[in-house]
Amino acid sequence: MLDRISILKDKMLSQPRFVSIEQALIITRTYQENEDKSIPYKRALSLYNALSEIEIGMEPEELIVGNRTKGVRYGVVFPESGISWVDCEFETIPTRPQDKFNVHPEDIETFRKVIVPYWKGKSLEDVIKNRFGDEISAISKVVKVNQTDHAQGHICPNVKEWLELGPQGYIDLARNHLSTCSKSQKEFYECVILVMQGVQKFMLRYHDLALKMNKKDVAKICENLAYKPAATFHEALQSLWFLFVVLHMESNASSFSPGRLDETLYSYYKQDIASGMLKESEALELIECLWLKFNEIVYLRNAHSAKYFAGFPIGFNICVGGQDQNGNDFSNELSHMFLKAQEDIGLPQPNLSVRLHEHTNDELLKHAIRVVSKGSGMPQFFNDKAIIKAMEDLGISHSDAMDYAIVGCVELTTQGNNLGWSDSGMFNMNKVLELTLNHGRCLLTGKQMGPDYGSLSTYTSFSDLESAFEKMMDYFIDKMIPCLEEVEKAHIDILPTAFLSSVIDDCMEKGMDVTRGGAHYNLSGIQMIQVANLADSLAALKKLVYDEKKIDAADLEKALKENFSNNEVMRQMLLNRAPKYGNDVDWVDELGAKWALKFRNKLRKYTNYRNGKYHTGMYTVSAHVPMGENVGASCDGRLAKTPLADGGLSAVYGRDLKGPTAVLKSVSHLDNSCTTNGGLLNMKFLPEFFKTESGIDKFANFMRTFVDLEIPHIQFNVVRKEDLLNAKIHPDQYRSLTVRVAGYTAYFTELAGELQDEIIARTSYDNI
Repeated sequence: MLDRISILKDKMLSQPRFVSIEQALIITRTYQENEDKSIPYKRALSLYNALSEIEIGMEPEELIVGNRTKGVRYGVVFPESGISWVDCEFETIPTRPQDKFNVHPEDIETFRKVIVPYWKGKSLEDVIKNRFGDEISAISKVVKVNQTDHAQGHICPNVKEWLELGPQGYIDLARNHLSTCSKSQKEFYECVILVMQGVQKFMLRYHDLALKMNKKDVAKICENLAYKPAATFHEALQSLWFLFVVLHMESNASSFSPGRLDETLYSYYKQDIASGMLKESEALELIECLWLKFNEIVYLRNAHSAKYFAGFPIGFNICVGGQDQNGNDFSNELSHMFLKAQEDIGLPQPNLSVRLHEHTNDELLKHAIRVVSKGSGMPQFFNDKAIIKAMEDLGISHSDAMDYAIVGCVELTTQGNNLGWSDSGMFNMNKVLELTLNHGRCLLTGKQMGPDYGSLSTYTSFSDLESAFEKMMDYFIDKMIPCLEEVEKAHIDILPTAFLSSVIDDCMEKGMDVTRGGAHYNLSGIQMIQVANLADSLAALKKLVYDEKKIDAADLEKALKENFSNNEVMRQMLLNRAPKYGNDVDWVDELGAKWALKFRNKLRKYTNYRNGKYHTGMYTVSAHVPMGENVGASCDGRLAKTPLADGGLSAVYGRDLKGPTAVLKSVSHLDNSCTTNGGLLNMKFLPEFFKTESGIDKFANFMRTFVDLEIPHIQFNVVRKEDLLNAKIHPDQYRSLTVRVAGYTAYFTELAGELQDEIIARTSYDNI
């Protein structure tokens, strides 16, 4: 790496991570001084004030500048979203098992004296709890309802338009609308103008600081961007970064993603290269400076959510490759530079993705494979052949589907026109099966959680059991939907977002905030957790209990209640005498596919609060660990409270015994309409496999098989088990070791022990 990049990387990794209340104080003061104003105006003015006042900083080596806090990787307290959990957890944030932050003791005192008294009962968290908290809590062991204490992210803004307009262009656009709009639209456009003026002040503050530091080129770029569109490649990268900093300052949410940057930025790059004002090496250095900035923002979650989203997955997803609008193979110099930047830096952000299709060129594919072999867990791969048709079937236009991108981990999106709400909730299919087998009662607590449709000992056939399971699944879906609607209503009331709305298509034309349904597409995505365990459990029941009658139903029911404490022989039978998902056993794989499709079909009957469709995803983030903690012993031989399968499409760790191609064939049984919100297949390979050209060639053929089988997603950890074990023992020696957790990469040593152990236990392949 160039010295500049090495210095900046070392500085970033060495800085301690703190909780920040600076913006919370600005927001609180703004609300207190404007009690008589509307919430949309107070939100817009709070952002304006934060952009005008927040402390800023700049490193001498930086070519791309800006952050939402002066400190690097600070967790921001955001009072509009939630303060009750911070009040409860502030002292324990530095010592909690997952995603620790340092805390200044004086900040705790200020928080409790100034912020809590004003916001108690007013934040999103409190409003949702007061309106619908009992109902959300009642289903919480089956459904993890998200976005209850933070704003909605998982959005790909219109980056191309932002670069072409800049804040002044949006001000002009809003003023034009303001001159002809209805009374009900007036405040929306006024708020857009206000926040864009704040963005201009923010850019000019960096101009002033850069001048003080004798960084005249950076200063000039910041000044230009305040009033003009981006004109050069450097300006485009800087403008892009300002966009995402402001999005985070407005919403403090995860997974705002830039989309297909090799497509969006190419004209700026090509122009500057052709004119001679930019060399390829200079372009790469600028890209790597931007890559480092993507690692400077993390997200502060409560301790419970940190288990589900472990390792600070902020989700700046950048996608390269794929096809153009005519179906031709698409890649360019920037596609390769982005891969090179990841190869050089090897950090968790941005979350780099590669789109593949039948005619992806060998150069891009093999370059991506070589970067994977370096062990950072990136890039991950998406399959146009599986995804585009499924998106069109969801109601996405052909043009938008051809141009799809990814937000966050693996969530599919259109670019610049979609509030996909892709992280609405997580639905634990295995807990539903547990309740079905036990009169609707929890195996862990004995609490009645669902209707009593019978138990394992009362179902006379596998068909009877499946019928009861479907009724239980439908029962919890029916309970889930009103909870999700109430969360959306609360976001409309508490967290309108004028800046975000300006960079999402149709909101400006409608004069309507994105939370109210202003976007062109208004989807809501639900993750089903976890089809591999479900298929394995149902396969064991069908084969060993109902078909072959090798295990008595009543005996198994008793063993599940006792967590197999007195029946290890039975547990081993369940583990070893019934075939498992991931081994190319058609009837087992079809069981998983059947229930995934039933879940999807049920959800399709509902419309969300923004009058958009519900759709489904199959990925876990890190929820397979805490959701496993909620599930008792299961019929696949799994012990109570242990993790469920990782990924979403992946087999249960250690059970995929027939090799990676068998896993692909198993996953191919799943209907791609079940993963329009994203699907995730995790695999782990040993580094030695990639040491030779023949290994690279074999892996490229494996990836072409992945495309042919129409599997939507795949990603890889390339790491030795011994290295992971050593990293647990000597974390200081492995500070920069990154691994693929789910649809994102994280520092291995920053993960809690249970999640580290689960990653270590995943099957490692040394061949294909």
